[in-house]
Amino acid sequence: MTTQPHPLAQAEWDEIGTIAAVRQSWGIEDGESFADFAATNIYAVKFNFHSGSPGYVGDLYILRGDALTGDAPFVLIRDRSGKLIVSN
Repeated sequence: MTTQPHPLAQAEWDEIGTIAAVRQSWGIEDGESFADFAATNIYAVKFNFHSGSPGYVGDLYILRGDALTGDAPFVLIRDRSGKLIVSN
């Protein structure tokens, strides 16, 4: 187990780009490439998360825009079916 962050693969950017809440927060329209936008406007890391107590184990993504607005970054995890979701 490592707590070090990992860069996102292209497939992960593509998957994140399908999440409506993420696209809407940056004003990305249908048909626009999320990955192209993200390459210069979004900081992102992936962790292989292992909870210290019973709880979540799996992918943990943190996305932050290039402007420090005071808004919380997006935190994404996988639901029981393996679908990537926004974690609140």
